[in-house]
Amino acid sequence: MGKLTVEQLRAGVQGDVIEAGDAAYEEARRVYNAMIDRRPAVIVRPVRTEDVVAAVNHARENGLDLSIRGGGHSVPGFGTNDGGVVIDFSRMLAVAVDPAKRTARADGGATWGDLNDAAHEHGLATTGGIISTTGVAGLTLGGGIGYLARGFGLSVDNLLSAEVVTADGKTLTASAKEHDDLFWALRGGGGNFGVVTALEFRLHPVKDIYGGPMFFEVEDAGKILRFYREFIADAPEAFGGFPAWQIAPPLPFIPEERHGDTFMAFVSCWAGPLDEGEKMLKPLRDVAPVVAEMVGPMPYPAINSAFDALVPAGLQHYWKANFVKELTDEAIDAHLEHGPKVPFVSSTVHIYPINGAVHDVAPDATAFAYRDANFATVIAGMWADPADNKANTAWVRDYYDATAPLSEEGGYINFMGVDDQERIKANYRGNYARLVEVKRQYDPDNLLHLNQNIKP
Repeated sequence: MGKLTVEQLRAGVQGDVIEAGDAAYEEARRVYNAMIDRRPAVIVRPVRTEDVVAAVNHARENGLDLSIRGGGHSVPGFGTNDGGVVIDFSRMLAVAVDPAKRTARADGGATWGDLNDAAHEHGLATTGGIISTTGVAGLTLGGGIGYLARGFGLSVDNLLSAEVVTADGKTLTASAKEHDDLFWALRGGGGNFGVVTALEFRLHPVKDIYGGPMFFEVEDAGKILRFYREFIADAPEAFGGFPAWQIAPPLPFIPEERHGDTFMAFVSCWAGPLDEGEKMLKPLRDVAPVVAEMVGPMPYPAINSAFDALVPAGLQHYWKANFVKELTDEAIDAHLEHGPKVPFVSSTVHIYPINGAVHDVAPDATAFAYRDANFATVIAGMWADPADNKANTAWVRDYYDATAPLSEEGGYINFMGVDDQERIKANYRGNYARLVEVKRQYDPDNLLHLNQNIKP
């Protein structure tokens, strides 16, 4: 087949086809991480699966880079490129909930806020992220760590099927019953195997939770981390929560004179009976005095969106991450050395628990291999001023260099940076060879390479 023109692409797309010079181009090419400034040749905003097929075919037949943008939160900037094709799912946001079957189907551009709100109307939820503006597809394809993971597993453990446009332009449904090899790879293998246009999830009866953020003095951080290490090992699986380094934003529940101070925060999410929530948090309160808090019963979508305002689009981003089996005393010392140096109110370090139900799945049952890890740590450098890039990137790297030798070799691909490609094999451990075989079957020419790439 010869090269396809943009006019032919427009003829096959009901959604938007945007080129340089079009009025919408400058806005359309912007991405979440303001460090990334690229100029794709064409941006397609599909409104149906056939539009995605047309965009995939256009990229393949013209030998162009292809980027997929769902929620748009790719820190390495994989959702854009120079001179290639971008499929921007921002017009495909629908979520359909079947309350009788306890399932939800989300389009490729839906965010966790979209899914959570739709499911909440029926008193249902599934595991999905910490920030509600995160895309459902991108988070899920990398594994899907969130508040409900200890109780219900990762997002991939609740994925029932996915509609996928493969590199050859075919539309497939991947599930345990059809294209099960592709379904296995999608559950943790990232965007390597096709363009996911819709996902179907299992939902669980979760409506309101008990929790929220609590702020502790930095000098009590060691006590909090050691408590967390012991408590989370056998806490009821309905408890999801994590410690975090956090500069206090100007929020009403924080004393005004403490705005801008650095704290050890603890964010809790108890998804069990609400009347047991206060009892669940009492051991934490007994560890050290609480300086400020916003804790109580709230709708599940509220905890999932509580930090959205801290991470608006347009910040500078640089992240590092590792899986951790044991939060050793030496690791805690490293966190105590580097965490209080958190440079900006949007920057943070989270130590997510991934035990409980996450451990109930075999390491080779999905592409997500680290089923024996107990924690997933992310050092998330996020700040406003590009003039601070060198200093703040150095903070992330120094923190990572201090904690990586005390962690597992691999990390969560959703938290990986653009300079983490050499860690691909480590991120998948024993599953890597099988992922390569699936990649060779569904994308032998590596059209889908703008990701944490598994080379065929």
